[in-house]
Amino acid sequence: MQKDRTLELGTKPIGSLLMQYAVPAIIAMTASSLYNMVDSVFIGQGVGPMAIAGLAITFPLMNLSAAFGAMVGVGTSTMISVRLGQKNREEAQFYFGNCLTLNILMGLLFMVGVLAFLDPILRFFGASDQTLPYAREYMEWILYGNVFTHLYFGLNAVLRSAGHPRTAMSATILTVLLNSALDPLFIYGFEMGIRGAAIATVIAQCVSLCWQLWIFSRPAEVVHIRRDTWPLRPHIVGGILSIGLSPFLMNACSCLVVLLINRGMVEYGGDLAVGAYGIVNRVLFLFAMIVMGFNQGMQPIAGYNYGAQLQDRVKEVLYKTIGYATIVMTTGFVLCELFAETIVGAFTSDPDLIAIAAHGMRIDIALFPVIGFQMVTGNFFQSIGQAGKSIYMSLTRQLIFLVPCLLVLPELMPLLGIPELDGIWLSLPVSDALAAMNAAILLYLQIKEFNRGEDEARPRHTPLHHASGWGHVWLRLPHRIRYFAANRVAPYLPFFSMFEPEDEGTIEDEE
Repeated sequence: MQKDRTLELGTKPIGSLLMQYAVPAIIAMTASSLYNMVDSVFIGQGVGPMAIAGLAITFPLMNLSAAFGAMVGVGTSTMISVRLGQKNREEAQFYFGNCLTLNILMGLLFMVGVLAFLDPILRFFGASDQTLPYAREYMEWILYGNVFTHLYFGLNAVLRSAGHPRTAMSATILTVLLNSALDPLFIYGFEMGIRGAAIATVIAQCVSLCWQLWIFSRPAEVVHIRRDTWPLRPHIVGGILSIGLSPFLMNACSCLVVLLINRGMVEYGGDLAVGAYGIVNRVLFLFAMIVMGFNQGMQPIAGYNYGAQLQDRVKEVLYKTIGYATIVMTTGFVLCELFAETIVGAFTSDPDLIAIAAHGMRIDIALFPVIGFQMVTGNFFQSIGQAGKSIYMSLTRQLIFLVPCLLVLPELMPLLGIPELDGIWLSLPVSDALAAMNAAILLYLQIKEFNRGEDEARPRHTPLHHASGWGHVWLRLPHRIRYFAANRVAPYLPFFSMFEPEDEGTIEDEE
């Protein structure tokens, strides 16, 4: 039964298949983004603007943690999709088993390493004397649950690849509902402040993880928990990490980028500017997560059909995903431009913080409509196992384009009579424009490669007399004319390449 569930990836119409896989992922990703926003709303309204700034300080560290989780989760889900497309279920099973082991090891190592140097790390990320206590209190409890977080996100990715997009969605919704219920209880009821928000998040993820483990404990699943698949195998780990290296670098680069942004915000705008960036980041993250939902819906479809060498289906799911992503990001652009103050006001009642965040948001989203295309293209290369191109896109967008902008633009702004802080905000849309152009070039070359492969797979000659309509006309022509057109003209004029070469010896017989 589970095998049939994955076989539809190569047979069902792409439009309905993408919706089948993307809608649950969109709901799950939107819900995931909303529960992050719920944390920020409760912290901002219940604890204060400095707590919001402290939460923003933890973003680079959480991005770094997510980098290790994504490396294992995305790498595993992609390889499982490709192996299932190749009908190699046994190797897909070993990818799943090694995923469990890697997530546990990486989660433990990250937790121990960061807890040992937490204060210096947070200081390096831009924490001031006012924001450090909030950042430390929140991050400590997030780190205590780091192993569970890695497993939770990793297994959710595998659920989608194994043909359970709705189950993955349900697991995320369960996490969101639990977190939303526990947040006010721990923050207000138990008076635990920002620490309560972190504890609520970890508890919610642990409950959902237990459900995921129960699902994968059933032998009927296409991949399931088997002890013999837990020991790490070099070629399996290599496959996971080679594909997962791209999302790892994306998140690791995000860590560096957010670090530079936070430090720039502190230098040019103070702690309130850091809090403003935290709010803007949470809001824009919501729209990015919707696009990620489409990406996650595309991933198993593209991976399976690429493994099955069904290139037309691979291109179709790519084009449809790009279209939907562009619509989402354009909608986000319009809403944030028109209602920036109202949106920011949900997080804080501080008028200065609202003014800074609304102004920054309008600059940040200037090129929002092109970001969807860029995100889909990067994920597409991951989905078909082309790690090199995806890694290149990750590095160029974050390191080659954005980092120099963050360092240079704040210095140039005063020459134009513009505040330095606007240079930080402006760096984001400028780098997005450059990254979108880079993505367009890479995708154009990839599509050309697909088309070249299809052309080589087609027969060189499609005899015209086998085609409907024209065949009757062709056969009624004198044999000399048919011979001349097929054998003398065809090599020079593409139209006549449809004519099948004829034997000159038959001319005399026909006469």
